[in-house]
Amino acid sequence: MPGGSIYVQPNEKYTGSSPQWWYEKFWREDASNRRKYRIAKAAVGFVVGVALGLRFGLTGESALVGLVLAAIVAAVDWYLDWRSFHATAVWRGARSGEAITGRLLRRSLGRLGYRVLDGRAIRGQASIDHLVIGPGGVWIVDNESWSPDTEIACYAGRLFLGEKYGTKVAKPLVEQAEAFSELLTREAGVAVSITPLLAVHCGVLPRRGGIVRAEGLTLLRPRSAARLIKAADRDVLTAEQIELLARTAARELQRV
Repeated sequence: MPGGSIYVQPNEKYTGSSPQWWYEKFWREDASNRRKYRIAKAAVGFVVGVALGLRFGLTGESALVGLVLAAIVAAVDWYLDWRSFHATAVWRGARSGEAITGRLLRRSLGRLGYRVLDGRAIRGQASIDHLVIGPGGVWIVDNESWSPDTEIACYAGRLFLGEKYGTKVAKPLVEQAEAFSELLTREAGVAVSITPLLAVHCGVLPRRGGIVRAEGLTLLRPRSAARLIKAADRDVLTAEQIELLARTAARELQRV
């Protein structure tokens, strides 16, 4: 085998396949350990429940209190495990980030007078996932997902994705926002400035605030994207301007 060793036989556990494939493989293999830990936690919950029952004079019902608390502990532990795995669904290719974000944007903003156009591009240029036009202004929203342990942060104004610079991610979106802004301003006759957002489906965002702003780009969770747009000043565009911009975007921007 080229690049291998004649002394060490190749180990199937560490050859081939994508990080997503390995993640799912290790998750399945660890299922028995997770069950053991869950049973141990439930047992502790049972003991604590019995102790609480005795402490408050529920001698006859102490075992029942223990069983209820054990069931609650096991259920919470199962939910946390499921949630951590579910959070990687877009990264693993099991769900579509565009579909998730588009649904959230429409559900949160549709009744407030916002228009959401999916999959748009200036002819011959890269596409964006969502264009949002409403009383608070105009945004482009793209979707991205990194491995679960990738830390997303801003240091000295620079975007970092793990140990790598994030300029190659931020710069194209900022440039697309500027290009969309120029086109809509020219064709609709309404001066607009477009804010680029990146909905992060998997990766580690700061615990405090959950938003990273760097190099002209805002990175946040899909639900936070809708909240951020909704919180903007709602006196930027009138209903007539929103309709004009939406019709112009539908006409001038290529659907992808």
